[in-house]
Amino acid sequence: MSQVEDFLSQKEEQEIVEAIRQAELNTSGEIRVHIEATTELSHYDRALEVFKMLNMDQTKAENAVLIYVAVTDHKFVIYGDKGINAVVPDNFWETTRDVIQNNFKNGNFKQGLVQGVLKAGEELKAHFPWDEDDIDELPNEVSIG
Repeated sequence: MSQVEDFLSQKEEQEIVEAIRQAELNTSGEIRVHIEATTELSHYDRALEVFKMLNMDQTKAENAVLIYVAVTDHKFVIYGDKGINAVVPDNFWETTRDVIQNNFKNGNFKQGLVQGVLKAGEELKAHFPWDEDDIDELPNEVSIG
C-alpha cells in the first residue's frame, strides 16, 4: 500500500465525509478534502491546481474551500476561493490551520481533518450562512490523487 492508502481507512474517510456534510449544514460554503502523496509544485500552487481540477472555482458565491494534504511531504494547504478572500481578514484560516496542525503533529490525521472541516464550516458561517435556497454544489467525498 502507498502512504496515501495508509493515511486514512475507509471508515476514517467516511467520518471526514460526514464532517463535511455537518459543516455545510451551517454555511452556503462548499468544503472539499484532497489527499495525495506528493507534488513537485509548491504546495500552494498544487492546491490551486486541484481546486480548479475539482471545479471548486465554479460555485455561485465563489465560497469553496479546499483542504489539500500531501502525505509524503508532511504538508497541507487551506485554499479559499476569491469570494471568501474578498470579505474575510488575512488571518481568517489561522484557527482552522492550527486545529489541523496540532492534530497532525500528534499523528491524529483523521481527527485533524474532521476538526479542521468543522472549524472551516464554523468560520464560514459568519460570512456565508446557510439559507433555504442553498444547494450542495460540490460532492462531499474525499478526493485522492
